[in-house]
Amino acid sequence: MADKESLLKELSRCVLEMEDEEVIPVAQEYADNGFDAAEGIMQGLVPGMNQAADLYEQEEYFIPELMVCSAAMYNGLDVLKPLIPKENTASKGKAVIGVVEGDTHDIGKNLVKVMMEAAGYEMIDLGKDVPVEEFVEKVRAEQADFVCMSTLMTTSMNNMQRVIESLKEQGLREQVKIMVGGGPISQNFADKIGADGYSVTAVEAVKLADRLSGV
Repeated sequence: MADKESLLKELSRCVLEMEDEEVIPVAQEYADNGFDAAEGIMQGLVPGMNQAADLYEQEEYFIPELMVCSAAMYNGLDVLKPLIPKENTASKGKAVIGVVEGDTHDIGKNLVKVMMEAAGYEMIDLGKDVPVEEFVEKVRAEQADFVCMSTLMTTSMNNMQRVIESLKEQGLREQVKIMVGGGPISQNFADKIGADGYSVTAVEAVKLADRLSGV
């Protein structure tokens, strides 16, 4: 029988080193040995993605590398996620996520989506350059628990406030927790616009969501 710890390390390595095909048989071997699928995700795939995100922050990895790392993580998730017992797969909450109108930089948003999905959140991805009205309509249609907004451009920051104001006008603000992030965003800005939380990284976004939802 293969060693569990070595397989967890190999799952992490595959994600970090962009082995998007090789990760599939590794995840399958992990599953075939009867090891805990949730641990395989949270202690194998996610740490590899965390390391890739760190390298991106240090400008050692760039967007193309992160995209392949993300693909590797999703390939591993495809193998392991169906094996998590049903009682453990209840969604922690439903989140609408997108880059606000005026910005097309979505790598940070994509990382947050990957991490939150791996952690058990149902993510509704609106993409980039998302109009205020689309955030609001999707919250209403999906009865979402969270709104996650990002931008890397100072010129788009105020659109976050417009989303929050529109949610208030539509009577939807109280039903959602609002999380914001991105290069020019700060805790001070989040407080100023009335967001519920701010995170610097995708890893911190998951911790913030867990705190806000009380899980």
